[in-house]
Amino acid sequence: QVQLVESGGGLVQAGGSLRLSCAASGRAYSTYVMKWFRQAPGKEREFVAAIGGSRYSTSYADSVKGRFTISRDNAKNTVYLQMNRLQPEDTAVYYCAAGRGASPDYWGQGTQVTVSS
Repeated sequence: QVQLVESGGGLVQAGGSLRLSCAASGRAYSTYVMKWFRQAPGKEREFVAAIGGSRYSTSYADSVKGRFTISRDNAKNTVYLQMNRLQPEDTAVYYCAAGRGASPDYWGQGTQVTVSS
């Protein structure tokens, strides 16, 4: 069992930056692929970024590539999402997720990110 708690969301002006954190509790955290998803009002949840458990390979949605960076610190059981050059269309609830397969097994409660124009 893994529990995930996100933090770092807030209100920022367009062009600004935020860093989200996701603290994980539970065993074998380093073996999980960690992902960030987001869900904007009236839209479906969408994939944002992922990072592997051991080789730290990363992947990004095209919409955030070059602006967002996912990273992890296995010693702290924490995954981060550095978000730069934020735009109003990045406004959403951001969720952290953990899993070993294609679909996440565990989800956090989400943190709100609002980007004003």
